[in-house]
Formats: sequence, C-alpha cells, structure tokens
Amino acid sequence: MMRGYISINQCIKPPIHQIIALSTIIKSVGIYIMTIQEAKQIRIADYLQSLGYKPVKQQGNSLWYKSPLREEAEASFKVNTELNQWYDFGISKCGNIIALASELYRSYNVPYLLECIAKHTLHLHTANHTPFSFGRQSVSKLMYRHLQITELSSPALLSYLQERGINAELAKRECRELRFENKGRPYFAIGFPNMTGGYEVRNRYFKGCVTPKNITHIRQSGNPRSMCYLFEGFMDYLSFLTIRVRNNPQYPRLTTHDYIILNSVSNLSKAEGILAAYSEIGCFLDNDTAGRTACKYLQAKFGERLSDKSIYYREYKDLNDYLCDKPLSQSAEPMKQERQVQSVKRMVQPPKKRGLKM
Repeated sequence: MMRGYISINQCIKPPIHQIIALSTIIKSVGIYIMTIQEAKQIRIADYLQSLGYKPVKQQGNSLWYKSPLREEAEASFKVNTELNQWYDFGISKCGNIIALASELYRSYNVPYLLECIAKHTLHLHTANHTPFSFGRQSVSKLMYRHLQITELSSPALLSYLQERGINAELAKRECRELRFENKGRPYFAIGFPNMTGGYEVRNRYFKGCVTPKNITHIRQSGNPRSMCYLFEGFMDYLSFLTIRVRNNPQYPRLTTHDYIILNSVSNLSKAEGILAAYSEIGCFLDNDTAGRTACKYLQAKFGERLSDKSIYYREYKDLNDYLCDKPLSQSAEPMKQERQVQSVKRMVQPPKKRGLKM
C-alpha cells in the first residue's frame, strides 16, 4: 500500500557539519581507501543489488523493496534514485548509503562502514553516471592495463594472506598473482579465477575484479560428487581449506566434495542451476543481512538438501573472521578517538533541502 511521501526534513534531528577528518584518500602504489564522499556517490540501488536485494516495483524515481533491515511481507522500503536516499516506512528511518550501512552492520564506526561498503561496491557505477535501470546489474569500469598473470610468489601478498590466517601453499595452488596498471600506476594483487576467465582481485588495500565477473565452480576429478560447499568469497573458501588442513593434516578431506564460490552474493542466481544437480549443499555464507537472506532463499528452494553451516561460526561475521578469531564484537568495535567517531549520527543523515520530497 502506498504510504505517501515524507519530507526529508522530518527524519533529520542533529545538524549537519562538514566532515574532513575521514574524507582522505591515500593513493600510492597499490593503496586505495574509499572516502566518505566516494561512498555517498554510489547508487543505493546498486549497493542493494550487490547485497542480493532486488526491487519489487518501480514508481517513477522510486524503487520499492522488502526491507533489508527487517522481515516484512509487503515492500515498504523506498529508494529515491534521483536523490539517492532511502526511507524505511516500517521503522521511520532514512538517509544516505552510510546511514544504510550503519543500520545493516549496527555500527557508527565510519572506517568500518566504509570498509563494508567498499567490499561490495568497488566495481559499481557511481550515482552521477547513468541512472539505475530496473532489473539491470552494473558492470565493472575498473581498468587493468598490461595485465600479467603469474604464479603467486610476492612476499607482500603472501604476508597479507598470512595475516588473514590463510595457508600459503593452499593459496599458491588456488590463486594467481596479477600485475597491472590502473590510471598509470603499477599494482600487484592476488587473483582468484572464475569459470568464465575473469578474476577476483585482492591485496591488503584494494578489492576489485577483472571482468567477466562470475562464480567459480570447482569440480573434483573422478566420480561426480554428491555434495557441494558454497562460499561467498574466495577468502572464505581458502579459510575453509586452511581449517581442514590444520585440523587434520594427514587426511584433510579437501576433495570429497565440490565447491562454488559466488564472488558476490549478487551472483547467487548464476549458481542455482549448478547447485540443483547436488543432493547435498553446505552453505558457508556470511553472518550478515545479505548472507542470511541468501541462505534463507536457498533453503526455501532446496529444502532439506541444504545445510546452513554458518551456525558453526555464528559468533563471527564470516569464516575468515572465525579462522582469525575475530568475533563480531571486534569487527564492529567503536572508534576510541573522538575525532574519528565524531558525529557519524550527523553524517549518516541526509542534508536538509527545503521542498524536496522522498
């Protein structure tokens, strides 16, 4: 049911102040940190798409969703694509993309929220590009010039994997090293191949992909396997292999089942047909809104064939945090320095604009 439009001014309480302290971009060889202003330029519709949420209907500049913040039967979460703002009628909250991330991840820690946003959106168009098209996904615009693909051997990359708790020998077997130029600067990163020739790209400071973006399906040789394990990202897949080897180095059982790595929950539909061929599915998705929503969707589709393995690391955001013993309470730990904490509550609210309506 249509609820009518609500003025943006109705959901603003604190005053808006310009934030400078965290609006800093560090650009040197291989380093990229998303700024507040860059985050605000990302289309909320694309961000929701990357998390696995699709609009139920479109009315002019408004896209309507079933709320990503709570369970509901009818769509009452609206995104105004012209203003790039959202409003949840069920809880009377609204704002920009950082306000949305704050609600999704239950944190006011700005660097943490920017990291969460960047995790899903570095490959997306920004809000000042072509308007969102209903039902259409964004494509990558990152450029990887003079791309070279070699064996993974960089001490810096192996050190990064070690910091993430990943077994280096397993990573060397599963991944490649990518060297390339982007906007005239040289970069090197870990590359994880997908099933159509693209790569997920990662180093300590950068996350992206070499198109075409797709899922990774790892099928074991010999007789077809009856079970498939599903992961959101390749770090979780490598974490699983590491845990298996650590727990039972003599017989880690790495090849007793197949694997699918989504490389983004927005790729879930690409995996459904492949998963349908298995009699058992183990789901190792993240303990966040997107992961839980995807798992519920798969449970409804595959029923008892699907087992939610996230219960084994329910105190952690994902499998890699479990491997590193980094519980959710630490992942969203509040900032201790007053300058950095300053007024996220101010920042996450949209600016006052007289006469504008959601």
